[in-house]
Amino acid sequence: MNRAQLEGFMVPRVGVTVDIHPRDLPIALIGTAGGTFALWADAPAKIVIPTALLIVFNLRIRRWRRRT
Repeated sequence: MNRAQLEGFMVPRVGVTVDIHPRDLPIALIGTAGGTFALWADAPAKIVIPTALLIVFNLRIRRWRRRT
């Protein structure tokens, strides 16, 4: 069955929502300072940058299902 044939049926729709919000200023400063210090101490950038971004930003990933 192709998608055009499924249009008439009641199938749930599944999706993912990713919300990215900056955190409050003190936490953002701590994340930035920690990332800068780690780079200054010759830590690998592959580890430092994603970790600092996770501290600075509030990431929320939600799966949802909508019924049609």
